[in-house]
Amino acid sequence: MADCTGDNGGDCGSCGLRSREWFEGQGNAPFNHRANLKAGGHLGEMFDGRPVIGIANSASDLVPCNSGLTDLAERAVRGVLEAGGFPLVFPTMSIGDSIMRPSGMMYRNLMSLELEELARANPVDGLVILTGCDNTAPAYAMGAASTGLPTMMIHAGPMLSGNWRARQMASGTDMYKLGDEARKGVLTPADLDDAEYGISRGTGTCNTMGTACTMGAVLESMGLSLMGTANIPAMDARKRAAAQQTGRRIVELVREGVGIADILTPAAFRNGVRTNAALGGGTNTTAHLLALAGRLGLEFSIDDIERYSREVPLLANVMPSGEYLMEDFYNAGGQAALMRSMGDLLDPDAPTVSGRTIGEEIASARVWDERVIRRRENPVSSAPALAILCGSLAPRGALIKATAADSRLLDHRGPAVVFDSIEDLDARLDSPDLEVDENSVLVLRGIGPTAYPGAPELGNFKIPRKLLDRGVTDLVRISDGRMSGTAFGAVVLQVTPEAGVGGPLALVRDGDIIHLDVANRRLDLEVDDEDLEARRRSWQPPEQQFDRGYRRLYVEHVMQADAGFDFDFLRGSSGAPRMKRRPY
Repeated sequence: MADCTGDNGGDCGSCGLRSREWFEGQGNAPFNHRANLKAGGHLGEMFDGRPVIGIANSASDLVPCNSGLTDLAERAVRGVLEAGGFPLVFPTMSIGDSIMRPSGMMYRNLMSLELEELARANPVDGLVILTGCDNTAPAYAMGAASTGLPTMMIHAGPMLSGNWRARQMASGTDMYKLGDEARKGVLTPADLDDAEYGISRGTGTCNTMGTACTMGAVLESMGLSLMGTANIPAMDARKRAAAQQTGRRIVELVREGVGIADILTPAAFRNGVRTNAALGGGTNTTAHLLALAGRLGLEFSIDDIERYSREVPLLANVMPSGEYLMEDFYNAGGQAALMRSMGDLLDPDAPTVSGRTIGEEIASARVWDERVIRRRENPVSSAPALAILCGSLAPRGALIKATAADSRLLDHRGPAVVFDSIEDLDARLDSPDLEVDENSVLVLRGIGPTAYPGAPELGNFKIPRKLLDRGVTDLVRISDGRMSGTAFGAVVLQVTPEAGVGGPLALVRDGDIIHLDVANRRLDLEVDDEDLEARRRSWQPPEQQFDRGYRRLYVEHVMQADAGFDFDFLRGSSGAPRMKRRPY
């Protein structure tokens, strides 16, 4: 933690603050800075050494998950003022995976870069980041990590539990089930129209353990939020109170000189990986944690994720790996109760933004409903939720959410049915002439980070209609893309290297035998080396589609899944240095 070495008698409320360089003194620059902010009605006392707290607001009508964040920003402002800070709310872009094309992941790095540069260029001493939809929390955490500033997160929280015709509805998860029912003729278009209101009943993130709720919970387990606040439902009044408490605490965190790197330690990453496993968290968590560690300059790899999560049982009985929804999870005791149930799987000495350790934060937590949050002696599954695979088809890794798959397919050998693009898949998947059966392994390539671009959530593609009509509900599906954390099935994702850069996935042909062996963490293409080498020599890289703008920047600089899909030039933290003055 940073020491106070300034000139204000040891009072870190004003010494060492970046904002002093903007506001102190009588020259033209500080005069202009103060005058322009006073145009917003701010009192002169706000410039007398108060920590300036930037409240980054990702609210947007384009992102329903985040549409309630402006209310939380106002509550955080209250807390900052109560603690003697100077709150300044600022907007950034917002990422909504439910609407945005081609992929929210493609814009995560842009959002992180925007936050980083806004924080650098302005008189900000500490950050409150208001997050929601899938990629928002990792984007903000990555941007904040690059600045090194004291940072706290307020997460939007899950929407209300869904309900339609007295049937519990899970956002995302039940959407896929409704789609299959419609394809079989069980539901009409009018039924689906009616179900849309039942499945999404208000603001907030998906109400399952999808990527959004997972990232809120995992970053909280890593100490970035006040304990128990991330999974408070979005419409619950306690969420507003949590935002106000966060506003108070961030001012103290700045005065104590506690930067984000003091919280996101190697111990925090171990706790995050293990908590993700106990939650049955979304598969996208791996990429986000790898990218975040890269921003901090920490040695952390996909092998560490496998090692730290392998012995962790699934304790959260929450969809898509379980039966209940996030509102039930919160009422059953929530994050703290789950983490206490994990016992010695966690590092209790890891720090948090509250100033207390993880062990201290969860010491008094209790499980109120053991159907929803299980104890270690009675897990939902004794096998880890997430498995990291390696082998001849995935030399640098792939992953599967094993607890969301048909267990019969976790050791499966079958012939490949290959689709070269999402357009090829859409054209042929439901054709009666498609040569496919329940033993087939469906392969979709060309949806990786450079090829699509952005590694879209298309990996959990549909079961072919001819098999669906025969009652087949799951197949082994393999791709170099991702899937929503709300999705399910025997879906192997993020095969690395992707086909678009010449990875082995690009060489698979119809009829090749593929072996998935989750117990031994293997994904192998059973084709001899000589044949593969001949195929490799004849392979041609796809033509570059983009000649300008952000998409060109993305394709030229994005790294593969094993580096978290981050940009190569954003690795490592460079802190939040003083910026050059304007030439007044």
